[in-house]
Amino acid sequence: MVKIMATGTFDILHMGHIYYLKEAKKLGDTLIVIVACDSTVRKMKHEPVTSEKMRLQLIKELKIVDEAYLGKKDDIYKIVEEIKPDIIALGYDQIHDEKVIRQNLEKRNIKAKIIRLSKYKKIEDLNGTRKIISKIISAYEFQKNIEKIERK
Repeated sequence: MVKIMATGTFDILHMGHIYYLKEAKKLGDTLIVIVACDSTVRKMKHEPVTSEKMRLQLIKELKIVDEAYLGKKDDIYKIVEEIKPDIIALGYDQIHDEKVIRQNLEKRNIKAKIIRLSKYKKIEDLNGTRKIISKIISAYEFQKNIEKIERK
């Protein structure tokens, strides 16, 4: 049984996330997804749009996901120690440095293989959380401008 670990924020679920998880699942038998806790998201990316509990529940609802857990607050490798994956699948755009991950795994005597997955190639303008947020902001600003014009 080959255990694959995939990690992420999964703030606004989109097709880029689905592609990442499908590609990760192809690497083995059991897909275990770690959802970053709110404090990690704040530190690494931005203020989360959805709560860690909601993001975790959404990931758990996906058929492709066998298990899902919330990441640890102070030590992101603690959950890796607990799960002991055979493979850690990284998304093409995740900022994690494979060399640093390898060093941290070796310190903890974890023998997981690290695989960086390819980019989601489908032409889709909403395949990233920041793209979706930008589109929502644009739509909101457009609507505000229409309302101003209508009031005149």
